[in-house]
Parts: sequence; C-alpha cells; structure tokens
Amino acid sequence: MFKQVSKYWWCQGLGWMAYFLMTIYNFFSTFGIIRYIEIFNLLIFITFGILSTHLFRNILKRYNWLSYSFEKQVWLFFICVISSGVIIRFGVLVVTNLFRYPSQKKALSSETTVLELLGTSLLMVVWWLIYFIWHYVDRNRKAQVDQLKLESTVKELELKTIKAQMNPHFIFNALNSIRALVDENPQRARAAITELSNILRNSMQVEKGETVPLEHELNIVKDYLALENIRFEERLHVTYDIDPDTLELPVPPMMLQTLVENAIKHGISRSVNGGTIHISSHVLGVLHEIQIENTGQMLEEVGEHGFGLQSTRQRLNVLFGHKASFEIHNKDTEMVAAKVVMPLI
Repeated sequence: MFKQVSKYWWCQGLGWMAYFLMTIYNFFSTFGIIRYIEIFNLLIFITFGILSTHLFRNILKRYNWLSYSFEKQVWLFFICVISSGVIIRFGVLVVTNLFRYPSQKKALSSETTVLELLGTSLLMVVWWLIYFIWHYVDRNRKAQVDQLKLESTVKELELKTIKAQMNPHFIFNALNSIRALVDENPQRARAAITELSNILRNSMQVEKGETVPLEHELNIVKDYLALENIRFEERLHVTYDIDPDTLELPVPPMMLQTLVENAIKHGISRSVNGGTIHISSHVLGVLHEIQIENTGQMLEEVGEHGFGLQSTRQRLNVLFGHKASFEIHNKDTEMVAAKVVMPLI
C-alpha cells in the first residue's frame, strides 16, 4: 500500500506533519497550554496549504514549466508564492469566520490578516524553494544518467560496427589463403579449413565482450599463424616473448589477430624469402605493452590508410580513450614494429 504512494505525497505529508508538530510545540512553549481552537485553525491552515500547493503544482506540470527560460521560472516562483499564500489566508479566514460571532469576524484587510499573509508567504517561499530546487537537481541527475546511457550506447555501437567491419576483412583474407592451396595441395587445404573453423569459432565467442584475456587472443593468433604456415611453409618464422603475468590482462578482441594479419600481408608476403614475426607482451609500470615486429618495411600510405591499423586505433580510442596509444614504424632497415600500450584495468 505505502509503496504505491508517490514521493511527492510522502514529502507533502511528512512536511506538513513536521510543520504541525513544530507549531504545536511553539504554542505549548509560549502559552503552556494548547486550546482546541488553535488545533482546529492549524488543521484548516494545513488543509488549504496542501490544496493550494497541489493546485499550482498541477498547473506547473501541465504547462511544462521546466522548459521555460530561467527568467520566466523566477516569475513563476514568485507568482506561486504569492498566489498560494493568498489562497491559504483567504480560505482560513472564510472558514474560521463561519465559526465566529459577527462581532468577532475578521476582515480581509485587517492588520492581523495582512501580517498573517506575510507569515504565510514566507512559509510558501520555503515550500516552493524546496520544490523548485528538487526538480532542478532531479532534472540534472536524469540528464547525467541519460548522457551516460547515450555514451554507453554510442560506445557499444562503435565497437559492434568496427567488429562487423573487421571480421569479413579477416575471413576474405583467410579464404584467399585456402583458395591458393586447393589445387596445389588438397590435403593441406582441408587442414587449413579446419584451422579456419577454429578461428571462426573463437571469433564468434569474442563478439560477446568488449575485451578478452590476452591468452584467448594468443590462441586465435596461433591458429591463424598455423593456417598461414601451411601457405608460407619454411618462409614464415614465429617467436614469442610473453610475460605470464599478462596472459589474463584484457585486450580488445581480434586486435592482436588484426596486427599479425597486417604483418603477414604487408611484410612477410612481400618478401621473397619470407621473414620473422616476433610477438611480445610485458607490463611496464601501470601500462600493458604489446609489440609485434615483422620483417619488411612500412609504406607511408599503409600507416595512414590501412584498414587494420585504423580499426586498431579506433577500438583503443573507444575502449580506453587517451590512456591508450598505438604506433607503427620502421624499427630499422629490415624490421617493422607495431606497439600497443594500454592501461592496466
């Protein structure tokens, strides 16, 4: 039952109850006695207080006062204060005069009524100030929550878009590798298809998260390199330098695979004698550094427009912002080095 009561009515009830108890306490402290007429007048006052504030609250909601300019809202605030104060005093005056003798009835213009109106208006200042501030704070809180939801949605969409672009890119390259083996060596082609199925199975599992453990990424890379080793045979040499402490660290899914594929496509495959790919992973302070070195030389246009490199930069930026970095350069006249640095999370 109580759960169905809105916060507004809880605040109305508790606020006016607190005002009732404080007023009774002040009467008792001042006069040492509380008369029934004082309690009756106070209950009438509170009744009209609830009615007047609720009336103007509904009017404000109907005309969507939060969409108004700040200047208009200030005017609305004073209008609500004065109007609700007048309604309360006028209502109390009319009702209490019904129970007075003609000689005891008060006029709306009497000095005591004007003073009571000022006191009531001060009380309404407090009520409406709480109301306006509450809605400002609540609106800002909701705006922040909506902004965070929007950023989260955009981030998720960006990641899904990048993944959707990247996976077909990898599949087509792998199928080209298999196609080259079909006529030349059917048995090896069948083995290559098995390797590809393992890679695709892992790739489908990767889609479930924004990051995966490095160990999972390494398993995919090893499957991929086993597939490429069928094509390159002795022309492809792979070495690893992996710190065991980094195996459980999170990395963007398929990122390492993309960089290794880039090394194969633009480095090893362009060399008549093939070459070497060296993969390393280490913790440097509060950073996780992954480096892929391969035989070859980087062309300027590849560094600027290569899909794999662009997708790597995009994904690092979406996941880690400025805390992560990616760079690729010619290490010397024979080797290219691609380095990814991510924060430890």
